[in-house]
Amino acid sequence: MSHETVPAHAPLDLERFLPYRLSILSNTVSQSIAADYQDRFELSMTEWRVMTILARFPEISAREVVDRSRMDKVAVSRAVARLVDAGRVDRGIHGSDKRRSVLKLSDAGWAIHDEVAPRARQHERDVLEKLDEEERVWLDRILDKLMG
Repeated sequence: MSHETVPAHAPLDLERFLPYRLSILSNTVSQSIAADYQDRFELSMTEWRVMTILARFPEISAREVVDRSRMDKVAVSRAVARLVDAGRVDRGIHGSDKRRSVLKLSDAGWAIHDEVAPRARQHERDVLEKLDEEERVWLDRILDKLMG
């Protein structure tokens, strides 16, 4: 049955519904990576994502973390608070603007990042290994197009 002939009130065919499939794939990949760091470092998935963003974009605000990650602002705020309390993230003041705080990984945060990141890259390689080179190129193009 083509998409054009499906009645509007019909249940979603979740196995073919793109948002559902992307969510399941994202959760599957993220959870396999998370298994490495959750118990070992007592890090939530959101905390790890905040850390990766701060590693890539140091000295940005929590609002910028939300913008870059598209994560819920309350979840980011809680994750940042836990990371600061644990000494993994430092909160400072942005230059001359005393009202704007910025975040960066502490030395302890960098130590965790530098241990987890190579494992995360290996998980990515394991997932992408299921595709041939042409499929990997197309996947990259398709993701860029859909996210653009």
